[in-house]
Amino acid sequence: MEVDVDTQSSQASLAEVPNSQAVASEGTSSPNPAPRRQSTLSASHSEQPGPQAPLRILEDEQVHIERRGRLRLTDFQVKGSLGTGTFGRVLLVRYRASNPGSQSYFAMKVLKKTEIVRQRQVEHVNAERYILSRVRHPFIVDLYATFQDSMNIYMLLSYVPGGELFTHLRRARQFTPDVTRFYLATIILALKFLHSFNIIYRDLKPENLLLDSRGYLRLTDFGFAKVVDDRTWTVCGTPEYLAPEIIQSDGHGKAADWWACGILCYEMLVGHPPFFDDTAYGIYEKILAGHVHYPRAMDRLSKEIIKGFLEPDRSMRLGNMIGGPQDVLEHPWFRGVDWDALERREISAPIIPFTTSMDDTRHFLHIPPPLAEDIPGLLREEGPVPVQQKMDPLYYQFLEF
Repeated sequence: MEVDVDTQSSQASLAEVPNSQAVASEGTSSPNPAPRRQSTLSASHSEQPGPQAPLRILEDEQVHIERRGRLRLTDFQVKGSLGTGTFGRVLLVRYRASNPGSQSYFAMKVLKKTEIVRQRQVEHVNAERYILSRVRHPFIVDLYATFQDSMNIYMLLSYVPGGELFTHLRRARQFTPDVTRFYLATIILALKFLHSFNIIYRDLKPENLLLDSRGYLRLTDFGFAKVVDDRTWTVCGTPEYLAPEIIQSDGHGKAADWWACGILCYEMLVGHPPFFDDTAYGIYEKILAGHVHYPRAMDRLSKEIIKGFLEPDRSMRLGNMIGGPQDVLEHPWFRGVDWDALERREISAPIIPFTTSMDDTRHFLHIPPPLAEDIPGLLREEGPVPVQQKMDPLYYQFLEF
């Protein structure tokens, strides 16, 4: 099994997949601050076509990527580094040609072609671009443009300045039910939207949720997202958040995302995930054993919705039964939530990140800016794509860029 080292900062989750080691052992409180967790990936097996027709056809959606001609690194001023990952890094950049009053700051995801190919991630990177170029939702990060040069591919994404939910949760240690409900509700709406296209996300966790300037969450890092009619067999995600069917290589689909909602709900309420250990194998054993310790102080409805999400039988799992996502929206734990107002962003968020400017990076780890040798072409202008590059197999691996 291949392990992708996670990024070292919030927006960094855009740069790759996640970080360090799992938190302490069950029955104890997790260290504070806890390390960011790593996502895992193994080769996929043949896929079984499924009968579930999507409510919406992704291919029919408008491609939202702006057509600005051929972009180059010199079109952008690098303002800082937001994070690093296995394949590259995420930069905060300013688009030099922006008109006054228009959006000018972006998160630029820089991925090394050779590393993507070496780690057999070409399909995932291309899928990430394909999906993000066609979906638009208030709780999902926006992709504005992509381009490539001889060394890297570049993805221009929304700059979400509030940092990871992970950081805010570790600072607070745990959230109240009301705060948890607000954040989980936004994720429910994002997943409901993705699932309507038969897109499964597969890497839900606090590290991949960013707070925008108004305190709303934006789902980031679609490196493991995939359009699946029924089931897929790729083992990927973060150990603490994997559903039993993923661990058992039994094929998984949308139900795996609903399982992850239960893990996220528990972690926000308690301060650590329900299954954790020093090793991924130990985590998997505990997930399959299925023993969840609910603190005595946890209220009945919170336990009920977590148990609904953490149902080992996916045919009985909340969100995956005949009622689909509507069962989640109508659960008593969400009673009183105005879902339409939430999606219109008309409800006050519980945490409003403090920022003083459009390029404020205080909610991200302070990482030194990249050097010219780190990203060839960063400080020099490249000409048109040379003939020899077009003959390079790596160029054709990323034609959509």
